[in-house]
Amino acid sequence: MNIPATLHYTKDHEWLSLDGDTATIGITDHAQHELGDIVYVDIDTVGRDIAQHDVFGTVEAVKTVSDLFSPLSGTVLEVNSALADAPETVNSDPYGNGWLIKLRVKDTAEVAGLLSAQGYGELIGA
Repeated sequence: MNIPATLHYTKDHEWLSLDGDTATIGITDHAQHELGDIVYVDIDTVGRDIAQHDVFGTVEAVKTVSDLFSPLSGTVLEVNSALADAPETVNSDPYGNGWLIKLRVKDTAEVAGLLSAQGYGELIGA
């Protein structure tokens, strides 16, 4: 299981990288593996303020639909538009080209409540 040490993680299986006050957010390798083949990504929250743990969209796999929860509070700046034509990128490259949104973080102190790679690994039994 791929769990990059440079990222932060949630118990809801999202990851984030932080660059100043901008977070790039996606789902973890574990999450995409559990979901199976992702066929659709539905995120319509660009420009909206969302609170930590709020749903910012959904991913649809062959057999299920799963909510996406924001790891931090902030404003959704951008959605990965490439996923509209190639949602399977979330499966093949969850930590790279399969990112979901970019978020302007309201309070970077919230990062302290997220899991490290080690903590996430323990959560999923990796």
